Amino acid sequence: MVKAEEIAERFEMSLRTVYRDVKALMEAGIPIGSEAGKGYFIVDGYHLPPVMFTQDEANSMLLAAKVVEKVADKSVRDAFSSALHKIKSVLPDLGKDNLESLDATIAFGRTSLVDQGEAGQYLTDIQRAIAAKEALRMEYLNNQDVASSRIVEPIGLFYYGMAWHLIAWCRMRNSYRDFRTDRIGLLTSTGAKFDPRNLLSLQEYLTTIVRENREVHRISVVFDASIARHTRNMRYYYGFASEELLGGKVRMHFLSSCLHSICRWLLTYGNMVEIESPEEARDLVVELIEELAAHHVQPVAR
Repeated sequence: MVKAEEIAERFEMSLRTVYRDVKALMEAGIPIGSEAGKGYFIVDGYHLPPVMFTQDEANSMLLAAKVVEKVADKSVRDAFSSALHKIKSVLPDLGKDNLESLDATIAFGRTSLVDQGEAGQYLTDIQRAIAAKEALRMEYLNNQDVASSRIVEPIGLFYYGMAWHLIAWCRMRNSYRDFRTDRIGLLTSTGAKFDPRNLLSLQEYLTTIVRENREVHRISVVFDASIARHTRNMRYYYGFASEELLGGKVRMHFLSSCLHSICRWLLTYGNMVEIESPEEARDLVVELIEELAAHHVQPVAR
């Protein structure tokens, strides 16, 4: 049920226009009911005709599909493919031909070191559990290839370091944990609800991630704007999280479990990048430079 005022605000029209258009719909045979003080509603059992897409809207969905193929798992790829098929089915013949022609002209490069066949299949199940506030039971393989069985309360999905991560309250560890979804061997819903008011939101978790999980480092760096655009192909591999423009500079924030790795990458940009924090990263870069200098001043063996 929706009020006339809400319709007017949503579509930026006057109340008079809303009343006129609703009346026109009713006269056209669409069963619209109303209750004084509550608003309008569609009578139960009535279905609106399929939504028609413009060519630009269909093209944007095709482009999105290319991204989904590379950054999502099988469950999401299958669902998106089904949705795209439905979109194609309501296009006129010319629109279908244009979409087929465009399909072959768009490619999205490899973004993950994980083979798509091994990337898991649980993103859709995880999304359902997050929305329904249901605890999940899963078999998980950690970075040391040690398997464990856990029950978790999911608070969100976060993409960084070239992989999707499930952020959840782990009942076994009694704390928040970060689980790479491609390391989940088996996942099922317990059917048991949890109270989200007792948990952090995903954004609250991300702001406290350094305190809650010492294995993940938050790195803040500033690039010259002229060089920042050249980082776009690689920065996600090193845990890119966000960025902000600072005139001729670009500040980027990274979340990385391997400080050595990101510091070695930052060295390739020379004096075009400045590490703001943590101090540990700055010290590490100095050590790497000294190590490199010592290596190259040694006489070459002949």
